[in-house]
Amino acid sequence: MTATRVESDSLGSIDIDAERYWGPQTERARRLFRIGAERFPPGLTRAVGLQKQAAAEANLRLGQLSAELANPIIAAAREVADGLMNAEFPLPVWQTGSGTQTNMNANEVIANRANEMLGQPRGSRQPVHPNDHVNRGQSSNDSFPTVMHIAAVEAVQRLIGSLGTLHDSLAAREKQWDDIVKIGRTHMMDAVPITLGQEFSAWARQVELGIGRLAGVLPRLLLLPQGGTAVGTGLNTHPEFDRTFCNCVGVLTGQAFAPNPNKFEGMGAHDALVELSGMLNVIAVSFTKLGNDIRLLGSGPRAGIAELVVPADGLSSSIMPGKTNPTQCEALTMVAAQVMGNHVSVTIAGAQSFLELNVFKPVVIYNVLQSCSLLADAAESFAENMVDRLVPNGEHIAENVAKSLMLVTALNPRIGYDKAVRIGKTALAENITLKEAAARLGYVSPEDFDRWVIPADMTRPGATLQGGGG
Repeated sequence: MTATRVESDSLGSIDIDAERYWGPQTERARRLFRIGAERFPPGLTRAVGLQKQAAAEANLRLGQLSAELANPIIAAAREVADGLMNAEFPLPVWQTGSGTQTNMNANEVIANRANEMLGQPRGSRQPVHPNDHVNRGQSSNDSFPTVMHIAAVEAVQRLIGSLGTLHDSLAAREKQWDDIVKIGRTHMMDAVPITLGQEFSAWARQVELGIGRLAGVLPRLLLLPQGGTAVGTGLNTHPEFDRTFCNCVGVLTGQAFAPNPNKFEGMGAHDALVELSGMLNVIAVSFTKLGNDIRLLGSGPRAGIAELVVPADGLSSSIMPGKTNPTQCEALTMVAAQVMGNHVSVTIAGAQSFLELNVFKPVVIYNVLQSCSLLADAAESFAENMVDRLVPNGEHIAENVAKSLMLVTALNPRIGYDKAVRIGKTALAENITLKEAAARLGYVSPEDFDRWVIPADMTRPGATLQGGGG
């Protein structure tokens, strides 16, 4: 049977697992919110530890806590930030919309660990008290949104790095394959030539713009509402607490955090996080195009477009021997679908801002962090296991170019649109080449056709208007 200890607070006494560092508020919430299996990720718990450590450091500097109390709080909070206490945060995402239970969870864990460092048993609440000392000058209403921003900034920085990896892989293919002429496709039908490098350039540019979008939202994420306490007025906190706190957390994270100049906005709304989710949604849209395009170009190997050879990943069909599927494309686009769905949740949650408080904070940050993590993982996986291992099917690409009817577009400036249409339709109806159709109709000699219809020239502006011929 599990050994328990009895802890008491203003609401009474409650039995708690003797091995746990949390206290009565956490235990009551654990029993009350038995909803779902979703828990906050380690990145959020790390941010909780950083927030409590920075708060204790700020209170020490401002004379609001003695060194005897502040130092063990700082040390205990550091253990939380370092992931050593992750098991002590058992509460689900589905709790009070201010994140109060997670803030109280942190206060209790850190207080009990700090008291233990001072030689006192867990549950003693002396000399370090979870509310009076760990939560000094703070409220859940300003602390949890501060945690949300800290976690989001760190998640975005990681995602930017992962997108950089994917961009570099795509850009390398863009340069490497810029001289491979292939048929472009619009409306899923044959169009005029492009190069394989140009095709990759579109995807690389999408990822590059995604990085820029994330960098653009960072300045607003770096503004913290800490110091607003209950409703944004700063009741019961030192007037320099917000600045001092941001300096402390900036040192801990290496990020340029600054006080939100309007704490009422920072606590009552989460527009910056909704904006971030919107940028993640755009990246998901970009990933969908990337995954679907490569899936289409790699379809085959014999009965599809088959212009790219999808790398064998060691996985296969359960019934069709040796079948290679575009598994990375499927994983990437599934991640994109999840992120798009998360953005709907974040949008609805962001709209739940009533007067001085948004009351859907946990679901906002849960979805934002999941989206960041999924996109980062997927970007790295797709770069390593798909883009870096793709091989162009040069022979099939050349064959598609040679038999394309849309090469007739190069004749438009020479003979006019209507005659070019007749050449294309004749070639298709009689199953002959464009050159043969042009000569048969008497519109273009074989010699002029060869001088005017050069697929590589069709991949850059103005080239078909230059050169010989009359």
